[in-house]
Amino acid sequence: MTQHKVLIAGASGLVGQAAMRHFASLPGWDVVGVSRRPPARHDPSQWLSLDLDDESACRMALSRLDDVTHVVYAAVHELPGLSPGWVDEEAMQRNAAMLRHVMDPLLATADVRHVSLLQGTKAYGLHHPSVGFSGARNPLRERHPRVEHPNFYFLQEDYLRAKQEGQPWGLTVFRPTVVYGDALGTNMNLIPVLGAWAALLRDEGRPLDFPGRMLSSQLKEAVDADLVARALAWAALSPSAAAGTYNLTNGDAFRWQEVWPVIAETFGMEAGGHRPTALLEELPARQAQWASMVERYALRSPMSIVDFVGHNSLVYADQLLSGHDSPVGPLLNSTIAVRQAGFHDCMDSEDMFRKWFGRLQQEGLLPPAPV
Repeated sequence: MTQHKVLIAGASGLVGQAAMRHFASLPGWDVVGVSRRPPARHDPSQWLSLDLDDESACRMALSRLDDVTHVVYAAVHELPGLSPGWVDEEAMQRNAAMLRHVMDPLLATADVRHVSLLQGTKAYGLHHPSVGFSGARNPLRERHPRVEHPNFYFLQEDYLRAKQEGQPWGLTVFRPTVVYGDALGTNMNLIPVLGAWAALLRDEGRPLDFPGRMLSSQLKEAVDADLVARALAWAALSPSAAAGTYNLTNGDAFRWQEVWPVIAETFGMEAGGHRPTALLEELPARQAQWASMVERYALRSPMSIVDFVGHNSLVYADQLLSGHDSPVGPLLNSTIAVRQAGFHDCMDSEDMFRKWFGRLQQEGLLPPAPV
């Protein structure tokens, strides 16, 4: 019997798809996802086509959902090229308006009990010239005072906290580090990018070369999209999560040079050398090879390699693989707060890479590894 109904805004995105899948697997939960385009894997009865920019359409559609009890807000508007939009005032205001368009009709008609808001490490200002790496405290802790800088995260959070005054519903803010999952064609997901790169090189009989501009020795952090989804489900019903702000990581750290052989192994390849490559240029230039590979292996993937990986994910991959060491060393996220609040889930990052590449192969979205 359904006891709770969660609305997931941004259902076609990296976190949104994982959240849809996880909540739908839980007894007692009804799920509805909203987004402009359908999630790649979804039950049509659980998805509503909606442009969050359209205030009138949102009011008309969402005011009817008076049985929604929980909200996961994972929608985001990104500009082409990513980083320009992170400091663009118009983009910030658009993201703030999208949240209002979802929450205003729901709070007016539904018995909302809890809202989870997705932020990220940019809440600490690492991306903004007024803060940067030198202005951050290491490790990044949620209890540190907010370092004020233009950021749509703050606009959204301040709006929700103002709406929450005198109301019984809880608010949990999550700040996951770099998220990895199986969503295709999204803004910031390295899995399809690295998967396509590996498949193309293997198709040529080459080893898996590392494409970053330099091979940094600094530690990196990741968080599995399914782990984020489990954290969202925990927060929805946990009294200790209400009013909390939590970083999320897998719980370990890695270096690219050490995880690279693990990634190569999932494709039945040898790890190659350091081959600096601008993936934003290189992968679209291999469109004919990609289309041929889709046909030869009867893949279920888009014939367009850019549709498969996502333009902004190519940008993101070049950024994350660039290897430029920060002047203050690796900035890591403390996850003490979420563990003390009761969420103890973790994920070995090497196993995370194995899982996602294996899943894309099993689903016929990437060529299978040689037997």
